Amino acid sequence: MGDSETMMVETSAVDTNTAAASDGSHSIAPADAPAPTSVSDAGEMVSSASSIQSADSLTLASNVDSNNMNATSVDVTQQETPDVMAYDSNENFTGNGATASTTENGVADGIGTAALHQPLDSSGLSAEEERLWSIVMTNSLDFDAWTALIEETERMSEGNILKIRKVYDAFLAEFPLCYGYWKKYADHEARLSSMDKVAEVYERAIQGVTYSVDMWLHYCVFAISTYGDPDTIRRLFERALAYVGTDYLCFPLWDKYMEYEISQNDWPRIATIYTRVLEIPNQQLDRYFEGFKELVASRPLSELRTAEEAAANSEAASQENEGELPPNSAEQSSKAVSASLKDAEELEKYIAIREEIYRKAKDSDSKIIGFETAIRRPYFHVRPLNVAELENWHNYLDFIEGGDDFNKVVKLYERCLIACARYPEYWIRYVLCMETSGSMELAENALARATQVFIKRQPEIHLFAARFKEQHGDVPGARAAYQLVHTGISPGLLEAIIKHANMEHRLGNLEDAYSLYEQAIAIEKGKEQSQALPLLFAQYSRFVFLVSGNVDKAREILVQGVESSQLSKPLLEAMIHLESIQSHPKQIEYLDSLVDKFTVPNSDNPSVASIDEREELSSIFLEFLDLFGDVQSIKKADYRHAKVFLNHRSVADSKKRHADDYLVSDRTKLAKSLISTSAPSVMGAYPSTQNQWAAGYGAQPQAWPQASQTQPQQWNPAYAQQAAYGSYGTSYTHPQVPTSVPQSASYGTYPPTYPAQQAYAQPAVAAALTPGQQPAAAAPAYYPSYY
Repeated sequence: MGDSETMMVETSAVDTNTAAASDGSHSIAPADAPAPTSVSDAGEMVSSASSIQSADSLTLASNVDSNNMNATSVDVTQQETPDVMAYDSNENFTGNGATASTTENGVADGIGTAALHQPLDSSGLSAEEERLWSIVMTNSLDFDAWTALIEETERMSEGNILKIRKVYDAFLAEFPLCYGYWKKYADHEARLSSMDKVAEVYERAIQGVTYSVDMWLHYCVFAISTYGDPDTIRRLFERALAYVGTDYLCFPLWDKYMEYEISQNDWPRIATIYTRVLEIPNQQLDRYFEGFKELVASRPLSELRTAEEAAANSEAASQENEGELPPNSAEQSSKAVSASLKDAEELEKYIAIREEIYRKAKDSDSKIIGFETAIRRPYFHVRPLNVAELENWHNYLDFIEGGDDFNKVVKLYERCLIACARYPEYWIRYVLCMETSGSMELAENALARATQVFIKRQPEIHLFAARFKEQHGDVPGARAAYQLVHTGISPGLLEAIIKHANMEHRLGNLEDAYSLYEQAIAIEKGKEQSQALPLLFAQYSRFVFLVSGNVDKAREILVQGVESSQLSKPLLEAMIHLESIQSHPKQIEYLDSLVDKFTVPNSDNPSVASIDEREELSSIFLEFLDLFGDVQSIKKADYRHAKVFLNHRSVADSKKRHADDYLVSDRTKLAKSLISTSAPSVMGAYPSTQNQWAAGYGAQPQAWPQASQTQPQQWNPAYAQQAAYGSYGTSYTHPQVPTSVPQSASYGTYPPTYPAQQAYAQPAVAAALTPGQQPAAAAPAYYPSYY
């Protein structure tokens, strides 16, 4: 990285530029850029001469006439948390004078309700504005539509602050981490309204994206240009440094603070700022140490000491001189020389202390620089991050969690959850880490932000929230989370139905659990060609059998499924397995008729199943008959299987053999070309066709291959996730174990990474797993998985 990094993010591209910052200035990122943020360590904060005001309120007072407005006092108070956020957490985490509220990074001043997505007056909108408002009201997460709407509103209503406020409030309710749009919002208020309104927007902004260096920098620049009271401006700087002052890329804020104090000619404060920043591992640490040495060389030590330091030094000197007689002229000369030497020693000691501070910070820097340089996008954007960067965040969190500084852990998570705000795994990890640390206020706060702002439309986080609430005794909250998934987030999601029913069973509400399945089945029956319906019947039957042992009811549910929905492989698998684990007599004839109907489609009985699915189901039925059928039933099924699938298998094998022949031929030719120039080959005396056959023979499929070579997997290892009878037995206690086989169509609305949440029971271990990297379960055999 260069001396200063400016992040530029447009709706269609991400561009990172580097500019020099050795002059202490900072290149402000463009207004449309999402917010970069960084690691902050409140535990390493150094107390300054200025007091740190509470993050809950700030009074900006000034007697400066700004823009022909005599601003005497602007009282800017942190806005109350919006009802939609449902935050009821009051806990703060503090360290050496720095206080960081837990209700940050996502709170956006009462915005976030559905009413904000309504335009002020459709009669005053252009056709394009109406079209774009319609899009964002339908899908409030359409980032491109929002940015287009903002641009259109600014173009059509450049002087209408009410319309501008409406669109920015609605957009920032959905995307509160986009610091660049907060800056643009503030600029509009400055142009069309009052400084009070600008300050209010900035206060809301630092609640929305608290851990953004750039957001605080914009606010401080505004304060410097608007308010004249140095103490007020310093309080704002100190408030900013309490949150982001230990960020690895915090140097622009420290530079601006130094620049302001230089303008005030307050050299003791400048020296103090240098001392503080030298304690912090940051990208510009070396530059700050060189700047400190230049400052010491250009100013006498007496000008650099604070009033407290000067008083302490004077008191020490007076104690040394106490009781001495007035010196004569010779002694005075000697005293002057001694004083000069003492000043030199004090200066050397003054520098040495800060050099030792710098060395310690460099040591810390060497431990984290690898993680920091791997973070290519520290700001929020709707585009997905690459796998390497996601892994780096997990590894970085592992490293910091391994330390003993809780504030570092919290602030790194907050930083991570700006860049990774759209990834449930990081929110889940944060919640579990805080829970493990005993900080339930922080855990609940993070969970509220995840479920109500950042990933509120992802079922995974709501299912996690339901389980989390149940574990902590909030059964109504758990039910509400499940109900939200059922009715709003992902209606008909099988996993939500299963988990909700299982919870009711744990609570002793078996009838309520049955009712959940029956209601879901009734809803799916009303849909045309529902893919979830067969799975619901299979899972409901399985649930009834496992919790009550009622075989007749379980069989009746499956029969209803056959009559009410199109035949499917999971449903027939469930029926076959239920019969296989029951005592005689087996309903072999009934099963045979269903298998025949499924595997031999005709014009009167079309099948949507693929030929591979039908062949696999036929193979499973053959294995069932081999155990429980008689000779005639086996003969009948064998004949049907051969008639329907043997030709398909032969064609498939022929194509495979044809492809293998080409590969074998190429390998043989290559081998001949390599050995032809050396020793003669015995095989070379024979025709090349014979050589190819001999060389490739071992690779060809045998005339009668073993069942494990030609037949597909006898029991789909994904069946446990398809919620059919494949999950009977001990495997049922682990319904979220991921497999290498994709889920069925009914799971298509649910993120395939959901099972990974189990890995976060121990956050340190969870970091090893990244999105897309899930442990593949070994493909189980058909029957051994149940017995």
